[in-house]
Amino acid sequence: MISPFLVLAIGTCLTNCLVPEKEKDPKYWREQAQQTLKNALRLQTLNTNVAKNVIMFLGDGMGVSTVTAARILKGQLHHNPGEETRLEMDKFPYVALSKTYNTNAQVPDSAGTATAYLCGVKANEGTVGVSAATQRSQCNTTQGNEVTSILRWAKDAGKSVGIVTTTRVNHATPSASYAHSADRDWYSDNEMPPEALSQGCKDIAYQLMHNVIMGGGRKYMFPKNRTDVEYELDEKARGTRLDGLNLIDIWKSFKPKHKHSHYVWNRTDLLALDPHTVDYLLGLFEPGDMQYELNRNNVTDPSLSEMVEMAIKILNKNPKGFFLLVEEGFALVSQGGRIDHGHHEGKAKQALHEAVEMDQAIGQAGAMTSVEDTLTVVTADHSHVFTFGGYTPRGNSIFGLAPMVSDTDKKPFTAILYGNGPGYKVVGGERENVSMVDYAHNNYQAQSAVPLRHETHGGEDVAVFAKGPMAHLLHGVHEQNYIPHVMAYAACIGANRDHCASASSSSSPAPGPLLLLLALLPLGSLF
Repeated sequence: MISPFLVLAIGTCLTNCLVPEKEKDPKYWREQAQQTLKNALRLQTLNTNVAKNVIMFLGDGMGVSTVTAARILKGQLHHNPGEETRLEMDKFPYVALSKTYNTNAQVPDSAGTATAYLCGVKANEGTVGVSAATQRSQCNTTQGNEVTSILRWAKDAGKSVGIVTTTRVNHATPSASYAHSADRDWYSDNEMPPEALSQGCKDIAYQLMHNVIMGGGRKYMFPKNRTDVEYELDEKARGTRLDGLNLIDIWKSFKPKHKHSHYVWNRTDLLALDPHTVDYLLGLFEPGDMQYELNRNNVTDPSLSEMVEMAIKILNKNPKGFFLLVEEGFALVSQGGRIDHGHHEGKAKQALHEAVEMDQAIGQAGAMTSVEDTLTVVTADHSHVFTFGGYTPRGNSIFGLAPMVSDTDKKPFTAILYGNGPGYKVVGGERENVSMVDYAHNNYQAQSAVPLRHETHGGEDVAVFAKGPMAHLLHGVHEQNYIPHVMAYAACIGANRDHCASASSSSSPAPGPLLLLLALLPLGSLF
């Protein structure tokens, strides 16, 4: 039962809160609904073209509650109430739900999920690019259980491939596109146990060498204790490799001599490139993960949108198309971008601003491609125990307080809360009074119900948004590993191509790129 106090608070809000004048007229809502209905009826004519290009945006940890909160934040950044705002992904005509569990985990991690939505098979938590027959950290269970990703399928079909991420390029999400590892934490040989090395397993960074990628993770490419080019005095930024290899030099040596390969480590050098003269691009802008968007150095670190734009310009030169994976993470240092990292740290403001930046990149990609020949998919690997509520009034700051105090401890609380995490704070034996702290600070850790050093993933389904050729095949509720099979079917790559001859003869899409986007990691051409 709702308390009388709550009823009074809600009534006061409804009386005093500003409702846009146009929304007071029933005609506004009726006309809006009728236009939406007309748009839906047009979807009866399906787009069955061949997808020359495929773009996949992966919001690491971007559950439905994160999508909603990011929508409100986007609107409020433009001085609107926020709730009525449309994200770029909101404009996509097809939406589905994806079941995210790993083969051995009810609540998944980013490695097993990446293997599902990139390789088309579900896997154990903590493993990348291998089937569920591989046990985590057991090198001797890897051989014979490797599975390839849709980026490899695209490469084999003659397409260019790229990866853009805001995490380190050898983190869970991007690594599943090119590596086969029994442990997602084997970033370099420095993190591998002697037994795994003796059994012949290779670290993830070593396996990256045939790819063109942008993101973070410089230190895993250089010999141990090599000084970083940007953070000369920071010991944690130094190289980690025990084998003494300089993987940047090896990456360059693998590229054809008649092609133009470029390695860049800062925004200035990236933006100075002429995409028409770049065939392969490796951009590593931080020793580890890239900085949060709110903390980003505009001189040294490019934005996700800038990386995506450069990636598309380079990949678009291939007449056969390309596949670009863009990842943006939402909480703790977890794969899929910094959205994942923000949530893990309980820093909702950081996470949501990362989501808004990804939304901008989605819009950028849409402006550079056509729905006639480019399939774009936006989804998440998993959710988080992130929520917002408290009967907040229309237009309430997404980072603001609920309009009442707790009827138990008589203290205020923010609309945003976590089920668990580092925001659990007790002062004088009682819950911290948030009105006494700066809850609007970029690094404020929202209160949580259970104390943990790092907030955890959530286990509920996540949304899948799609537009372009064959986007209608993403509908209803699906297993997560279904996603790459749809993308491959649409692009006529991989194993399921019986329909391609008839589709090609009935439609001739205009030349365009094949993209798979993976947040803040701009790539030119993978492999």
